Amino acid sequence: MKITKRHILYLIIVVAIAFFLSAYQLPYYIYKPGGADPLNPIVAVDGGYKSAGDMHLVTVRGGQATPIQYIWAKLLPHQEVLPLKEVRPEGITEDEYFHAQLQMMENSQEASTVVAYQAAGADINIEYNGVYVVTVIEGMPAEGKLKMGDRIIGIDGNEVKQADDLISYVENKNAGDTISIEFKRDDKTLTRDITLETFKKLDNKIGIGIQLVTDRSVTVNPKVKFSSGSIGGPSAGLMFSLEIYDQLTKEDLTHGYQIAGTGEMDYEGNVGRIGGIDKKVIAADDEGCKIFFAPNENGAPDSNYEVAKKTAEEIGTDMKIVPVDTFDDALQYLQNLK
Repeated sequence: MKITKRHILYLIIVVAIAFFLSAYQLPYYIYKPGGADPLNPIVAVDGGYKSAGDMHLVTVRGGQATPIQYIWAKLLPHQEVLPLKEVRPEGITEDEYFHAQLQMMENSQEASTVVAYQAAGADINIEYNGVYVVTVIEGMPAEGKLKMGDRIIGIDGNEVKQADDLISYVENKNAGDTISIEFKRDDKTLTRDITLETFKKLDNKIGIGIQLVTDRSVTVNPKVKFSSGSIGGPSAGLMFSLEIYDQLTKEDLTHGYQIAGTGEMDYEGNVGRIGGIDKKVIAADDEGCKIFFAPNENGAPDSNYEVAKKTAEEIGTDMKIVPVDTFDDALQYLQNLK
């Protein structure tokens, strides 16, 4: 067959359309079930005990949508499409967002370590060094005054040791009030006056538009090492704490089961809500897990637990969905297993 200019033009058009459908990035983000990875290769306590079963870290896969991915996500169950601005705030670059996710992962690992070592009665020492700014939200009062990496050490003359010190202080203020933030940047101590505003997207909470991470120095014995790579976010906290505790104590907490779960862990051992619970249930079931811990949120009707239970029913799994509000809830459940 003779190849004409028209054939070449058609070929170019087809290639261009195929490229657009598969590579052009839309202003949407897709979430779908990820994996359920055993924690033994990720968490290692020096001289830690081995178990017959495994604790699993459950993930959600996500990425900016191409046209073909957008279409598939709309057709397939348990895939979620969100406007990109709802996932990554305007003014925050992809690198900054990724850095913030890794920072939250590090904070989650530290909180899990504190909870597990204290519960196991192991040797642990904590020193507080202030609060780091993780992100500054565009258009909010802190923009242009604070930046990522600033270490906040004081507010209105009061010492700030951890994020809760600043958060609880601000919660007692009103929109329009001005606070004085003292912080360190490049070995210099600086002060900025910032006026508080309300966040309409966060039920009109008062703030200045920053995300914080407490700078703690946590020393433990025996040492623990994490190898989580590029996994980000805070949602593995509960499972990290259970894995660490299991390695610190002689009793096999798994009893030979494959155990998964999710939930953000704070330093007091409380388990908090996370996103994408339905996708994590599917990932855990695909991996053959038999127990799945889900944040109960004190029995709220739309809690992670309720969504997880509904998803388990939809996919017909025999995996047991267990509601937990604290680390102790999960620990006692496992200790009572036969």
